[in-house]
Amino acid sequence: MNGIERLREKRAKIHAGGGEKGIREQHKRGKLTARERLDILFDEGSFVELDTFVKHRSTDFGMDKKEIPGDGVVTGYGRVCGRMVYAYAQDFTAQGGSLGEYHAEKIVKVQDYAMTNGCPIVGLMDSGGARIQEGVNSLNGFAKIFYRNTIASGVIPQISAIMGPCAGGAVYSPAITDFIFMTDKTSNMFITGPNVIKTVTGEEVTTEALGGATVHNEKSGVAHFISKDDRSCIEDIKRLLSFLPSNNLEKPPIFPCTDDINKAVPELNAVVPENPNKAYDMYRVIMGIADNGEIMDVQPLYALNIITCFIRVGGKTVGVIASQPKFLAGCLDVNASDKAARFIRRCDAFNIPMLTLVDVPGFLPGTGQEYDGIIRHGAKMLYAYSEATVPKISIVTRKAYGGAYIAMCSKGLGADLAYAWPTAEIAVMGAEGAANIIFKKEIEASANPQEALQARINEYEDKFSGPYKAAEMGYIDDVIEPQESRIRVVNALDILSGKRQSLPPKKHGNIPL
Repeated sequence: MNGIERLREKRAKIHAGGGEKGIREQHKRGKLTARERLDILFDEGSFVELDTFVKHRSTDFGMDKKEIPGDGVVTGYGRVCGRMVYAYAQDFTAQGGSLGEYHAEKIVKVQDYAMTNGCPIVGLMDSGGARIQEGVNSLNGFAKIFYRNTIASGVIPQISAIMGPCAGGAVYSPAITDFIFMTDKTSNMFITGPNVIKTVTGEEVTTEALGGATVHNEKSGVAHFISKDDRSCIEDIKRLLSFLPSNNLEKPPIFPCTDDINKAVPELNAVVPENPNKAYDMYRVIMGIADNGEIMDVQPLYALNIITCFIRVGGKTVGVIASQPKFLAGCLDVNASDKAARFIRRCDAFNIPMLTLVDVPGFLPGTGQEYDGIIRHGAKMLYAYSEATVPKISIVTRKAYGGAYIAMCSKGLGADLAYAWPTAEIAVMGAEGAANIIFKKEIEASANPQEALQARINEYEDKFSGPYKAAEMGYIDDVIEPQESRIRVVNALDILSGKRQSLPPKKHGNIPL
């Protein structure tokens, strides 16, 4: 056998991973193999594998007799829709994709390369966790990965896809990254598994109920996207990458716009109901502004009272933060504040302009919210918006009351251009509540309290509740017809495209985590 034949034979053996049986078992679970996933992610023929022949050096507990192809992970780089991306995919068919010292070193190498070359990195995770036979070497491997996740944060996009088990310390790598995808029914994440929980607390819970994709997309907010299977998950990752720049020194890619940038959207004139207490769907407004009505929703199943999504306007990526009156009347609560603040910081880190659509009656009242720290969580939004230096555009569609008005990117908090619809109500609180406080004694002393209250409500509304007082004071740059919203956003993005703003020199701020 000559050298080339030997090379091909060794490579083929490694490419087979855990062998036919392991691959068959992987497919039986509804999962693709590591290499099949990478084939879908990368443009055809562009993937270049690194460290194919790396082996573990462990000799304890019979490990000296075990061969683990590629040490359980496939790493490399290639092009995704023409752009360079680094990736690693854990191979569950090879020793359960367990992470040992050299498995970690392979991941660390592509993390370093991605940072050096200013490219996004995608991690496809499917692993039984730390390789117990390697002891503290495995733990140190995780530590090296976490460290690089943190240093790369805000420099290059980091995307994690949980496509199988991800337990114990392993969950903290995806938790540090920018976006987490999970596959429905075939992925899970948790710190301690069902067996440990039962032993320690006596509580019985299934793996799916403890850390499945639905749990982390709806309840915990740990994950950002849920996909039906491996293939659709990877296609979703490719779509997300199209909204992001390769690194923090670049702007997001601009796509050809097939939608009229001078298009009025008459249906927006009828979105807000005449009854101020009636709900409506803010997605209708977002779709009216977005090119071709297309949206990529981020955390669509979590904290439904606020929407965070990517759209394109005139072919340019825009991050949208929007109140959703259909849930909790659009009030801000602990979860909504966290969801919004993290999204704002992602947009700012990667030079993505932000559009804020405001219909917020306040922060959600109640002892539960206060005890859970709504003050601290709400402050995250204030901090994130204030710190952001990308173009910031806001439109008040209806209610904008009190501290929540400020938190949704008011002019004073740094909005570059602030607009309001004629239906906007910008005030410390609603007219009825304000009248009851300001004119309490007068109303009580009146012969007809209800009539006196209504008169004072009308007076307060005339003076403060509409958009015009705020516009008179310069807190709103213009009151616009709803149908003009897309045109105004296109124009605002154009005029703000050269925005330059820098913050005072400092090591870093102290966000109220």
